[in-house]
Amino acid sequence: MIDLARNLGIQSYCFRGFKSNEEVIEKVKACGTNKIELCGVHADFEDISGFQSVVDLYRKHGVGIVCIGVQGFSNDPKREEQYFQCAQRAECRYLSVDFDLKTMPSCFRTAERLAEKYDVRLAIHNHGAGHWLGTSAMLEHVFQQTNDRIGLCLDTAWAIDARQDPAHMTQRFGDRLYGLHIKDFTYLRDRTPEDVVVGQGLLDLSGLISALDSVSFQGYAVLEYEGDVDNPVPALTQCVEAVRTACGG
Repeated sequence: MIDLARNLGIQSYCFRGFKSNEEVIEKVKACGTNKIELCGVHADFEDISGFQSVVDLYRKHGVGIVCIGVQGFSNDPKREEQYFQCAQRAECRYLSVDFDLKTMPSCFRTAERLAEKYDVRLAIHNHGAGHWLGTSAMLEHVFQQTNDRIGLCLDTAWAIDARQDPAHMTQRFGDRLYGLHIKDFTYLRDRTPEDVVVGQGLLDLSGLISALDSVSFQGYAVLEYEGDVDNPVPALTQCVEAVRTACGG
């Protein structure tokens, strides 16, 4: 398994209240990490030359871009190839993705071809009970139809939302588990989810770490905390510390 304590990053959507990448870099470091999954709030993945300046900025400040996304795929080769070109410029091996149900299976074939061309792995982001790829059964169905260029970015909170056990999903899809969004929820009585520091809600953090170890997880791992939009650093810092403690570090 990767050294999760040292290789932990943050999804840039956590900093959606801050549009400047300079600010994002500062806040990532303030949380105690130096890796990021970059989303469309902070980069235009259809502007290749402009994206290079974003890559250069993060590289200058020692923050590694471990993944970009979540990007939608709908069998649009010209548009989607730009995402892979951005990944290539960032020297990252992963894209977190969603697939348009109406365009399957052609969207899978286009994605597989481009992933092979650019030597990138695609990690499906399961997005809860209301998402067509939110359950283990549907993910299993997709993986039976696709090659190993397409795998899973396991979002732990949204797995819980779909009444799935993140540790069980880790073990079930270990050979196709390419990424993690480590995230935790509690719920209001009307089932509205609320973000909390990881391990303080419904996520069994130690159980997740044990499951990751059991499958020798080698992918990328980023934290997500979408509360406190104007000041997410304190909670994210606690999230970083919680994961490192759970890892024994």
